[in-house]
Amino acid sequence: MVIIVGTGAGGAIIARELAKDDIPVTIIEKGPYIKSKDAFNYYDVYNDDVDLLTTTCIGGATIVSMSNMVRALDEELYEFDIGISDEYKYVENLINVHQLDDSHIGRGTQLFLDAARELGLNTMKMPKAIREKDCIQCGKCAFGCPADAKWSGKDFVDEAVDMGAKLITEAEVIDVIVEDSQVKGVKYIKDDNEESCLSDTVVLSAGAIGSTLILRQAGIDAGRELFFDPFVSVGGYIKDINFNTEVQMAGLVIGKNFVLSPHFSSFIKGNIDDKKVSDEDILSIMVKTADDAKGYVDDDGDVVKINTINDIRYLAEGVATAGFILEKAGVDPSTIGSTVYRGAHPGGTAAIGKVVDTNQETEIKGLFVSDASVLPVSPGKPPILTILALSKRLADHLKNK
Repeated sequence: MVIIVGTGAGGAIIARELAKDDIPVTIIEKGPYIKSKDAFNYYDVYNDDVDLLTTTCIGGATIVSMSNMVRALDEELYEFDIGISDEYKYVENLINVHQLDDSHIGRGTQLFLDAARELGLNTMKMPKAIREKDCIQCGKCAFGCPADAKWSGKDFVDEAVDMGAKLITEAEVIDVIVEDSQVKGVKYIKDDNEESCLSDTVVLSAGAIGSTLILRQAGIDAGRELFFDPFVSVGGYIKDINFNTEVQMAGLVIGKNFVLSPHFSSFIKGNIDDKKVSDEDILSIMVKTADDAKGYVDDDGDVVKINTINDIRYLAEGVATAGFILEKAGVDPSTIGSTVYRGAHPGGTAAIGKVVDTNQETEIKGLFVSDASVLPVSPGKPPILTILALSKRLADHLKNK
C-alpha cells in the first residue's frame, strides 16, 4: 500500500495513477471534502506580516486556482537530469490543456491581448484546463468553481476513490513512523483521536508548509528556504467593462522577469476617489515574478518572507508594463492603482538536490515528497502543470519500485 498525504496537484495525480493500476492507496487529507463552489471558505490564515494564498480542503490550492497550465522550469530540472516532456504531454492530454475558445474570451481580456500585442509584448492566450461547455463565465474561479467547469485535484481524488483508493478527510498527519531509516507509516489526528496508518511507502503532498512541518517532525531539516511567487494586481477605471464576470487570467504576457495576466481585484476601486465606481468598471492585471528563495518556515509554522533587491526590481518592471497595457486598453490613467503585495504558490522548502533526491525521495527510505516543496527555484509562473508532470514521473517510479 502507498500512503499519500494531501490532495493537491501532486497527491491527486499519484493517487489516480496508482489506483488505476490496482495498487492499494490510502489518501489522508487535513481538510474536509467539500463542493468546489464552497472552496473560498477554506483559505488559510497566516501571520499579519504575510498575505499568502493557500487553502486546506480537498484538492488543496488547485480548487481555487485559475486552472492555468504552463510548462515551467524545464532547464532548471535538466540540471538534475530530470526530463519531463513525456509527462507534460500525458498530463496535458489527460486534463485537456488548451487555450480557451473565443466564446470564453471576454471584452476586458481581449482589450488586454490587443493592447499588449500593439506594444510588441510576447502575448498569448493562457493555456487552461477548463471545460467551456460547463463554464458559465462568472468570474469566480478563485472562489471555487460554482459550475465544476475547471480541473482540480478533487477530480483525480474522486477517480482514485472510484477505482478503490481509500480517502480519509479532516485528518492531520502529525508524524512519520520510522524504523532503521525506513518509513513504516504515519500518525494522524482525526476527531481528536491519534491513529496510525502503516506502509513502507509514504508520499507527502501537503504543500510547501504542510510537508515541511511533517518532515521536520521526522527529523529532516526542511523549510529553511522558501519562495512564494510575489504578485500585485494593477488596474483602473473603464465604465461598464464587466471584466469581473469574465473567465479570469485567460491572457498571458511573458516578460523577461515577470508574467502579466488579466485578473480582477475588487480592491482596485478603493484607490479611486469617485465613489460611484463599481466592480463592473474595473480592468486589472496581475503582475507576478519569480523571487529569490530567501523566505523560510519558522518553528511555529509561520512563513517569513525576505525580499531581495531583485524581487522588488522585477515586480516594479512588471507593474510599469501593466500600466502601459492598461492605458493602451483604454483605462483612465489617473485612476490606475495597485493592490497590496501578496504571495501565491509557496515552494522550494524540500528542493530537489537539497532535501530530496532526483526521485523525490528523502534520506528516509520510502518517504517521498511531491508538491511545490520540491521545485528547485521559483517558477514565476503557475506551477500546477509542472507539479503534475513531476508527480506523474514519481507515480511511474513507484509502480516500477
